[in-house]
Amino acid sequence: MAKPSTRQELIDYCLRRLGAPVLEINVDDDQIDDLVDDALQYFQERHFDGIERMYLKYQISQDDIDRGKATNNSGSSNTTGITTTTATSTNIAGYGTVSSNFYETANFIQIPDSVIGVEKIFRFDTSSISGGMFSIKYQLFLNDLYYFNSVELLQYAMTKSYLEDIDFLLTTDKQVRFNKRQNRLYLDIDWGAQTAGDYLILDCYRILDPDTFTGVYNDSFLKLYLTSLIKRQWGQNLIKFNGVKLPGGIELNGRQIYDDAERELQEVKSRMAMDYELPPYDFIG
Repeated sequence: MAKPSTRQELIDYCLRRLGAPVLEINVDDDQIDDLVDDALQYFQERHFDGIERMYLKYQISQDDIDRGKATNNSGSSNTTGITTTTATSTNIAGYGTVSSNFYETANFIQIPDSVIGVEKIFRFDTSSISGGMFSIKYQLFLNDLYYFNSVELLQYAMTKSYLEDIDFLLTTDKQVRFNKRQNRLYLDIDWGAQTAGDYLILDCYRILDPDTFTGVYNDSFLKLYLTSLIKRQWGQNLIKFNGVKLPGGIELNGRQIYDDAERELQEVKSRMAMDYELPPYDFIG
């Protein structure tokens, strides 16, 4: 099909681009499956159409709270999830043996494998600036905005910005740390002040599952990239037969196929960096 919507249709499309069934593509099925996985991973990690921004809800459990705050006075713990590392040095400036103990509390929540990045977590707006009927925000509306045109919009916007600055200084956002290869979201918060059953809202980025969103298989970049990957593997498989004569005078040239595929891959990756990949924030402006 010209518009593949499944994994196998994408593979068949790429093989036809390389000459099948007129030509025999000397690539094993397992090799093709590996290349499809590599192409999807590259697409999902680099292409702006390979991810979606999501707001995921997580309910805090008592086990999360216990793990987050579990330590003892000796600097270690027998609670599952605590990692302790000891480093020993000798004869440092005449002090003899010096031992240092480092420990880490398991103050993290497990994140689904489909999540590749976490921006922040949302807190409930309960500050005195803008929460409750006795807040400054409520009083501003009650006393100054009792009818239209009573307050200039510029004055109101400046007042709101000033109150938000105060709120930011008094109630800072929760600090988070996340690494995709760990699938752990570390929350540097006061776990003792948390309550089981409360919810966290995660502002994150999740990869598009091609089996659910089948339009991924028809992406123009993914089709070009996978075709070049299969072509390179084809050339790699034929390199050792370079110069071999076949019946009819045909000569195998795996090196030429491999070199052509390498050049195509460089062009495709260059297009990714220029056209499909979001630029680093330092270069925006």
